[in-house]
Amino acid sequence: MSRLLRAAILLVFLASCGGGRYSAPRDLENACSIAAERPQYYRAMKATERRWGVPVSVQMATIHQESKFIGNARTPHQYLLGIIPMGRQSSAYGYSQALDGTWKDYTQQRGKRGARRDRIDDATDFMGWYMDGTTRSLGIPKWDAANQYLAYHEGRTGYSRGSHNGKPWLLAVAQRVGEREQRYRAQLDSCRR
Repeated sequence: MSRLLRAAILLVFLASCGGGRYSAPRDLENACSIAAERPQYYRAMKATERRWGVPVSVQMATIHQESKFIGNARTPHQYLLGIIPMGRQSSAYGYSQALDGTWKDYTQQRGKRGARRDRIDDATDFMGWYMDGTTRSLGIPKWDAANQYLAYHEGRTGYSRGSHNGKPWLLAVAQRVGEREQRYRAQLDSCRR
């Protein structure tokens, strides 16, 4: 076997082992496209909608903002003097960007010791659990993607204190999440027909 052929076979083999498991869907602007390309995502979100009452479009818009549908997403590293690594900005990880402490509360309360933040079923169930708690404690409707996002980002205590009001950048992000949710909802309504 020639060297060129061996190199080509090795390259194809290595390419097939690539990180496709955690890659984002191709068209993040179209909810129907996401659902068609990753039916397991849609099934997980529908199960969460049935269990917790959080609409699929709200889950999709929040996941888009948090991780762009990348299962192993992490926050960026922080650097001292621009070159010395100091660790990550937070412990946020996975589709839902759940923090270590909040994830631990979720797994304990739900009895899901084996749950993982990089599995879409667990990540969407976490979001449903958290947003359901937000509705119960703060009265934010489950379909209100912008305010659910603010409470998700700041934590319920931060939201109730109004910490988001001093962050114009975060208010703009929440507005975009709300707009994306409306777009995703309209797209999902049209592709179901």
